Amino acid sequence: MPRGMFGVRGSGDTSGYGRLAPPIARSDTASRPYGEPFDTVMDALEDALGPTTTDAVERVVTHRGELTVHVARNHLPAVLSALRDTESLRFELCLGVSGVHVPADTGRELHAVYHLSSLTHGRRIRVEVSVPDSDPHVPSSCGIYPTNDWHERETYDFFGILFDGHPSLTRIEMPDDWEGHPQRKDYPLGGIPVQFHGATIPPPDQRRSYS
Repeated sequence: MPRGMFGVRGSGDTSGYGRLAPPIARSDTASRPYGEPFDTVMDALEDALGPTTTDAVERVVTHRGELTVHVARNHLPAVLSALRDTESLRFELCLGVSGVHVPADTGRELHAVYHLSSLTHGRRIRVEVSVPDSDPHVPSSCGIYPTNDWHERETYDFFGILFDGHPSLTRIEMPDDWEGHPQRKDYPLGGIPVQFHGATIPPPDQRRSYS
């Protein structure tokens, strides 16, 4: 039962003001049957990949009505191509590439997440690749989804994931000579002073604390 800041229980407060800590269900590996349309999607994907399915698909997660396929990085281009080109799948649109940094996930600290949409069949799927911090290389998907050019650059800029084969993997948000990747969990909290109408706002690590 969630417990509030002053001992209140079950208030329904989800704002965080009462410092409630509701339990978070873990999204673990799912097993068949996944439920429709997930079974149809996975059947078609496995047929398209053939014997390489076992090596390509590490695990499948279904959570809150969403399907996530965890893929081995060396098989990522083949999986994305199958999802795009197979007639019964037709995930023509990649909505973006997101980065995630999970320091506690030893050997899989960096995650690249691809959000795919099928305009033909009205479905969505998530593809996720995990790589170690010591070897943050993932094959580029620009040849399959050209608009990922920009998304991969942003993910590299903020998380340090190196997309092999990208036509121009340079920073897109931070200055070219910036050191580090600002959205990683181990990045120091700092900043630069900001001038605003004659007043200077100090960086976050120099501001007054109220806690």
